[in-house]
Amino acid sequence: MSDSSPTQTGSGIYTAPRTDVSQNQGKFRIHLNFPGRAVPGHDDHGYGPLATVVESFMDPGTLIRMHQHRNEEIISWVPEGVMRHDDRQGNELVTDPEHLMVMGAGSGFWHAEETLADDPPLRMLQIFVRPHSLDLEPNIQHEPIPEPTPNEWRHLFGPTGTHAPLSVRNDVDFYDCRLSAGTTTTLPGRDGWDSYLYVFEGSVTVGDETVGYTESALVTDDDVSVTATEDSTVVVFAINGEAPVTRQGTIGR
Repeated sequence: MSDSSPTQTGSGIYTAPRTDVSQNQGKFRIHLNFPGRAVPGHDDHGYGPLATVVESFMDPGTLIRMHQHRNEEIISWVPEGVMRHDDRQGNELVTDPEHLMVMGAGSGFWHAEETLADDPPLRMLQIFVRPHSLDLEPNIQHEPIPEPTPNEWRHLFGPTGTHAPLSVRNDVDFYDCRLSAGTTTTLPGRDGWDSYLYVFEGSVTVGDETVGYTESALVTDDDVSVTATEDSTVVVFAINGEAPVTRQGTIGR
């Protein structure tokens, strides 16, 4: 896609190019993806409880000093490399391909992030979910996740009470998949919920439309196929667009 605008490519499928919203702080760089902007005329940069999906880069030897978040659930998904976390509650955690972290900022949570000089360059997603209520009790989850199975969706977080390894305090499910070139699968999700797909690596077709590296698609149809046109890593969010949300997060809002 060469145009910078979202496109409705078929009934219930909206595609968007790589975001042009970015910040460059030298050794720390981000690209902010706003799922609501995939839908022309949508009056919210987020889509229901999914506020923002941030592609984050940290060079080796980078420190993001202690800072506070409030009223958002922040998920760190690290497919390669390591992200080192510490906080004012005494946690020192390493998030890597074998672990996922969910930080429920609630009424306030202070943390720092770091890569050491001998760590590899880091590219990850940091996902911002709007909680259902303001000023919830702050918490942090840091758990091992199942080994990925090629060409199968891996359910990594979901609403509180689901069987996913970690949970968030609103109606969003998160899946990832390593798809081999030529493989076709169906978007995971729930009846009545919509899906937001982001291509972390590679290129796929969603329905009949191509979604390439760092591009995305918002899908409101059911039973939509995804086919990898090259080896690809794809993430999908299943979203209840009617869920009650708060909009006072530090970053996501």
